[in-house]
Amino acid sequence: MTVNRRHMLGLGGAAAAGVVLASASPASAEDEEIVAVDAASANRKIARVYARETRRARGTWSSYIGVAGAETAAVADRADEVVEAYSVNKIAVAAAVLDKVDRGLLTLDQRVDVTADIVIKDTDGIFGLDGAYPSSVTLGHAMAALLTLSDNTAVRLCGLVCPALELNEILRGKGFVHTQVVPVANPNRFFLGTTTPRETHDLLRKLVGGTLLSPASTEYLLTVLRSLSSFTDGIRLDLSSDERLRVAAKAGWFNDGRNEAGIVFDTEGRPVVTYALFASGPFTGDAAANDTNFGATHPALRARQAIGRTLVDSVGRFSTPAALTFKARAYQPSNGG
Repeated sequence: MTVNRRHMLGLGGAAAAGVVLASASPASAEDEEIVAVDAASANRKIARVYARETRRARGTWSSYIGVAGAETAAVADRADEVVEAYSVNKIAVAAAVLDKVDRGLLTLDQRVDVTADIVIKDTDGIFGLDGAYPSSVTLGHAMAALLTLSDNTAVRLCGLVCPALELNEILRGKGFVHTQVVPVANPNRFFLGTTTPRETHDLLRKLVGGTLLSPASTEYLLTVLRSLSSFTDGIRLDLSSDERLRVAAKAGWFNDGRNEAGIVFDTEGRPVVTYALFASGPFTGDAAANDTNFGATHPALRARQAIGRTLVDSVGRFSTPAALTFKARAYQPSNGG
């Protein structure tokens, strides 16, 4: 397996189960258009596109896609398999830190020290580009970098205020026994660890349901994840700016793994579709080239692009029982000044 940019970060660092696709249509009817007029038809549409695109991309997929109001999942493909989460688990890291904020143990405006020895110069994020240490930033700044730019130094900064063992305890207390980071000798550092598609899906559903964090922390986390600065090469690639603002997304990758999880909102701000997609190689094409390709041309990302277009097209055509609504801020470009 190729060792690439995330190897040995020291982050702050298959047996197949059954596959359930919600009444996916047979291949002979593959070209027949399905219009998502209710949760059930949205399920069928999503299931068909998922099956088609993952078949084209190849690889091993472990996924869960749920549509609000549907009786069953649109996709439950190895949904309980424990997988390497990679940077998708940065959502869980952020949730644990925000849990401490909610309990009054931390504040987003408190400062954390950025020292030369804590900076990871792996071309991800912004801290490795700074060039001026020691310095300090607010915890809120570190969290924004963690979730939008997937900054790995920001993982270590979060570890300063929420050590690995405490982080795992917080997640277990919320019911996520497989969504855990991996402690190392330094108690404030960790590898990003594991999850299951179902647990990541459920974490996101609890988030938008208002049962994971306080309203203020929920709004903060969803606002950051829906930023146009967040990951755009997968689910969000084939979307307009306005559509991208309706998708809260976090991707993660390492070696041959290509993962992404998130929530798709309708135009009224209702969270309609929640997805957790974890895939590893070998994918279509040359394995060595794929293992060093983290961009939009990777086969797994091409599959997610088609799935993403389908998810967005499937929302907004029917009412949902979503309890909470979160309106995305309008995009306001600036020319400086």
